Amino acid sequence: MKSSKSIAKNVPFLILFLLLGNIVSAQNFKLLRYDENYEYLKDSVRNTYKKLKFIPLNKEKSFYMSVGGEARYEYVDFNNEDWGRLNIGHNGFLLQRYDLHTDIHLGKNVRIFAQLRSALQDGRSNGPRGIDEDQLNVQNLFADINLWKKDNAGITLRLGRQELDYGSGRLLSVREGPNARLYFTGGKLMYTTTRFAIDGFMMMPDTVYPGVLDNKMSKQLNLWGVYSKIIIPKAGNLDWYYLGIRRDESRFNEDIAPERRHTVGTRFWKYGGGFIYNLEAAYQFGRFGSGAINAWTASADIGYSFENVKFKPTINLRNDYISGDQNKGDGQLQTFNPLYPKGGYFGFSPQVGPVNLIDIHPYATLDLLPELKMQVDVVFNWRYSTQDGVYRPSGILNLSGDTSDKRYIGTAYLANFTYSISPFISVVSGIQYFKTGAFINESIPNSKDGIFFNARLGFKF
Repeated sequence: MKSSKSIAKNVPFLILFLLLGNIVSAQNFKLLRYDENYEYLKDSVRNTYKKLKFIPLNKEKSFYMSVGGEARYEYVDFNNEDWGRLNIGHNGFLLQRYDLHTDIHLGKNVRIFAQLRSALQDGRSNGPRGIDEDQLNVQNLFADINLWKKDNAGITLRLGRQELDYGSGRLLSVREGPNARLYFTGGKLMYTTTRFAIDGFMMMPDTVYPGVLDNKMSKQLNLWGVYSKIIIPKAGNLDWYYLGIRRDESRFNEDIAPERRHTVGTRFWKYGGGFIYNLEAAYQFGRFGSGAINAWTASADIGYSFENVKFKPTINLRNDYISGDQNKGDGQLQTFNPLYPKGGYFGFSPQVGPVNLIDIHPYATLDLLPELKMQVDVVFNWRYSTQDGVYRPSGILNLSGDTSDKRYIGTAYLANFTYSISPFISVVSGIQYFKTGAFINESIPNSKDGIFFNARLGFKF
């Protein structure tokens, strides 16, 4: 099988990770690997691993290179995917992801970052989803040019293929949970100071095909926007943003039509010990076909982290309101579009996406051991509008709202465990049980409760 051969070929790679875990001091890997900086190793005593992370390219060490990568293996087991509508029952499959990147610094003003990624799927009964497989692609290939710098302020221009991830991932995320991550091609201008940062960007998403180096750039501007972050001492952080998208064909319960949509929003948030919160609201306007868009969302996530209590528990309560279409067939659209959301916004493998939704979501975390973290969630889901349907986590329409006037979608019960074997090796496992509600029971004949299980082994260097 393809998966067995791939694992066999990578045995030496995995052994290297195991060795590194024992000989290298603590390492902090970033979600976006290009955010890592290993210049601090310039004058340090370096072992084999550190020599990979800082490779001098000239005598003065002002030109240098860093190399890194990842291997991820995940077993997924679905029972009654889409609540039995697909009539598959048990569906177990293997996902694999590999990447290799290099980061080249040419002095203080020029930097080139390149990353190859391979996402593979084997054994899924109904074939790979778009989020499962992209056999080989160029995930990142960009150049940074520092245009201006003074004290702690600077302006940088980034040109080329790049990953984007902003805020809570509600609207623009790299999508780390699924096997295939998102990326864009375009330009970004970044201004940063100690307490303030603002990015302006214009991007073209690729059309992703599952083969080798076969993805196609759209060649038209599909995503543009501005995202800023202000650090407010002691109070938290304030984000504000504008995002615009253009899609020649979008499908909602209302209709299929061209879409031009603008989003303005803000987020106020604070993490860490004690009182924690994440408050976000966004409004959308534009055109859907010949009709007007008028959509919105509001979310509150409030909790408390007991850092000085055994197991360091945190307890949180989330509540989301996400608009849906109010009157199907009138040509107007009130359905919120989550744009490019992360896959796990409502749990590690949500079955309901952030469109036409009201949810109440209590959850708690515990540090069972310094290396072992547990999270448990309960998510109650309702349709915001009975004139609109239920959407997937990606924002794609899943179930039409035409067959039932019931509001309740169902309840998800989740438990997730993360064990950090070393700074380089982690194991993640979770289980979810979804109890169907009245809307699903009326919309799907002989609907069934869904069960999801996954186990993931990850290596990074």
